[in-house]
Amino acid sequence: MIQELLVKVSSGACTVADALAELKNFPAEMLSCAHLDHHRRLRTGVPEVVYGENKTAAQIVEILKKLLQLSPAVMATRVSQEKGEAVCLEIPGLVYHEAARMLTAQKEMKQQGADGGVGLVLVLTAGTSDIPVAEEAVVTLRCLGHEVEGLYDVGVAGIHRLLSRRDLLDKASILIVVAGMEGALPSVVGGLVDKPIIAVPTSVGYGTGLGGIAALLGMLNSCAPGIAVVNIDNGFGAACMAASIMRQITGRAGVL
Repeated sequence: MIQELLVKVSSGACTVADALAELKNFPAEMLSCAHLDHHRRLRTGVPEVVYGENKTAAQIVEILKKLLQLSPAVMATRVSQEKGEAVCLEIPGLVYHEAARMLTAQKEMKQQGADGGVGLVLVLTAGTSDIPVAEEAVVTLRCLGHEVEGLYDVGVAGIHRLLSRRDLLDKASILIVVAGMEGALPSVVGGLVDKPIIAVPTSVGYGTGLGGIAALLGMLNSCAPGIAVVNIDNGFGAACMAASIMRQITGRAGVL
């Protein structure tokens, strides 16, 4: 955002006074319900993202409207469909992604492949029930401007499904592997590829799955070395880790 303003000032498309007016709430801004960190992307590569659970639709609207003033794109995670629809009515151009339970700015969803084919993030799930967590990762990565593909329902109960897509495994630069139950899929993938693997345990499973703890412990005790593990159901966190690695691989930031 600052770079764009500097270019506009340099070209005469924007006056110094106008630029200062746009930056008056930079790097931080206090709202009635939140203290926004507009400087976060410059420090970390990932912008301020709204965690929507337990926030009201009105609070999400207030925050997103302010974020959109300083960024062409926004994200809100863990937003119920009811709240998502209410927010979309107040802010034209937002899109609600039902599976991912996320709100994003529509224009940013056109940025898929912004890395120009330099790096692909592949998101795998063990089962169909793991797709919501995987979609949170997919939507986040696309909004951050990275190329991403999904490969779903390829768990160890039918390992031939995974092996039949070795082309995608070989093509990917980073793999996010999402699994519930015993959480075995990341170990299998870890024995097939020489790429960074980010494992995401999900809360999918029966009684002794303990809401994802069994999958989490299985992934932490993987016999395949070098697997990173994020928290239960944390597709967003996995996407941010993948984006951070991708910035090192490609030498460029995302589009936000």
